[in-house]
Amino acid sequence: MIKRISLILVYVCLIGQANGQVSVPDWAMKAVWYQIFPERFRNGDPKNDPTAKDAEVKNPAWRISPWTSDWYKIQPWERPSALKDPASAGKFADDFYRVVLDRRYGGDLEGVMDELPYLHKLGINAIYFNPLFESPSLHKYNTASYTHIDHNFGPDPKGDLKIISEEIPDDPSTWKWTSADREFLNLVKKAHSMGIRVVMDGVFNHVGTDFWAFKDVEKNQEKSRFKNWFVIRSWNDSAKGTKFEYDSWWGIKSLPIFRKDSATGLVHGPYEYIMAITKRWMDPDGNPKDGIDGWRLDVPNEVPHPFWKDWRKVVKGINPNAIIIGEIWQDASPWLKGDQFDGVMNYEFAKAVMKFFIDKKIAITPTQFDSTLAAIRHWYPDSVDYVLQNLLDSHDTDRLESMIVNPDRPYNGDASPRNNPRYNVRKPDASEIQRQKLIVLFQMTYVGAPMIYYGDEAGMWGATDPDDRKPMLWPDMKYADEKSSPLPGETRPDDKNKFNWSLFDYYSRLIHERESNPALTVGTYKTLVADDAKRVFAFERQYGNHTAIIGFNLSKVDQKLNVPLEAKEKSFKDVLSGKMFSARNNRLQVGIKPGWGVLLVNGAK
Repeated sequence: MIKRISLILVYVCLIGQANGQVSVPDWAMKAVWYQIFPERFRNGDPKNDPTAKDAEVKNPAWRISPWTSDWYKIQPWERPSALKDPASAGKFADDFYRVVLDRRYGGDLEGVMDELPYLHKLGINAIYFNPLFESPSLHKYNTASYTHIDHNFGPDPKGDLKIISEEIPDDPSTWKWTSADREFLNLVKKAHSMGIRVVMDGVFNHVGTDFWAFKDVEKNQEKSRFKNWFVIRSWNDSAKGTKFEYDSWWGIKSLPIFRKDSATGLVHGPYEYIMAITKRWMDPDGNPKDGIDGWRLDVPNEVPHPFWKDWRKVVKGINPNAIIIGEIWQDASPWLKGDQFDGVMNYEFAKAVMKFFIDKKIAITPTQFDSTLAAIRHWYPDSVDYVLQNLLDSHDTDRLESMIVNPDRPYNGDASPRNNPRYNVRKPDASEIQRQKLIVLFQMTYVGAPMIYYGDEAGMWGATDPDDRKPMLWPDMKYADEKSSPLPGETRPDDKNKFNWSLFDYYSRLIHERESNPALTVGTYKTLVADDAKRVFAFERQYGNHTAIIGFNLSKVDQKLNVPLEAKEKSFKDVLSGKMFSARNNRLQVGIKPGWGVLLVNGAK
């Protein structure tokens, strides 16, 4: 019933190809992103906590997990002894990785709104939400409906389910706003009032088996009017001896994929539905200012280019200043020509940072680091470089602090004790926190838009999924020590789990410096020093009269940074130490301690 959205929408084109460049949203060049995994950020309203039915958990003893508990500790209701049905005991074991995906901690939208002042104090100005749409899972990548925010994220779960049941899912004229939908739009309004933009996760390649159209296909088989939305290999047919089989993402049967089309990217049906929900969330009331500010796209490389070209026109037609970020883990040049995405999650940047700042035995040299960064910059138009999401970790990797504890691996390789018993799950020590600070100095001063994974600024650590998705560490809560091991029969250090104010203040100081200094956001980039013998690397950012010089000493001894300056540049202040330095004979010499850096800005007094 969805009418095809006309591609003759009023479209303010941002693809202008002046001087070989593409136009990107100006605000995104100055963005400092904060990634929120909704179920694990803050439980603001315990009354909307999911039930076992909501989570599709069959363990009768199941309940919400304590927010401040020891992460690896098996809770009483997670043990086989808690099961009333002995026949079901084989499905559960006293093994963390067998039970953790059934856990829910109750994070919701009220919790995010409660902590907007925290985010404002930190200094970030853009939020990227992991999926918020209706779904039974903790991660929400198995979408049940794009039309609504998950009912457990809002204030009236039962009422929302009733509203949803009264709609015709593929007829936008029947769509209504649930309490969770309105709560989200209210969150967007509050964030905007604080200068914070909001971006949603768009998972448009696949859905969950609870997705309304797939459920109809599963129920009605060949008679379903949605059967062409998916790639069905065989139907339930006792005469032929066949069972219902379909294509799914990476063979994970809980994630059926949409059927693709060479002309439109996605076949008609999913195509129109996604276009409709795109408008719904970007322009909920006839005023795009009340909608979201863009999208982060999950596995967009698996959806053919024609769809993204059409979709961009819809997005930019609604809000020319909206941002489109794709999840591409390698060179994303084919998507960044101005006709599809504005930028990507810059995983190649993260890989280079790990090789230079974290690895020890297999670390790359300053010149190798410099050439790697240059290659990444040269993949894309200059304007695109400035809006790349320069992340270090995410919901798909181990956390930055744990990367530092576990060096000399491929980025995210063997990043879980589940697959690598040698992976160290301990809390980082003081020297490792110092290395985190050094890395963040680079992240906040390099070309591109830095992105913080929730809790990195608070001192959170953890292996890859699911350990990177612990409940957020808050200063107003008292947490149990982390002393349980993820592996049965193993032991580990007894680690204090406490909010790290020193780390938070450091992040905040660098973020505010970045936002107040145009050289660090829109300034040009130039490498000044790449000294392999001394393990020193330095670069310059410049915009108008603003100059910033950033230097790093990765050696084990004091080093001298000696860089040439223009004649007009005389005095610089190191933002980190507060010390002043004066140039002599148009050269600036600054000492850098082992394993540390400097952020020198001119004009400071």
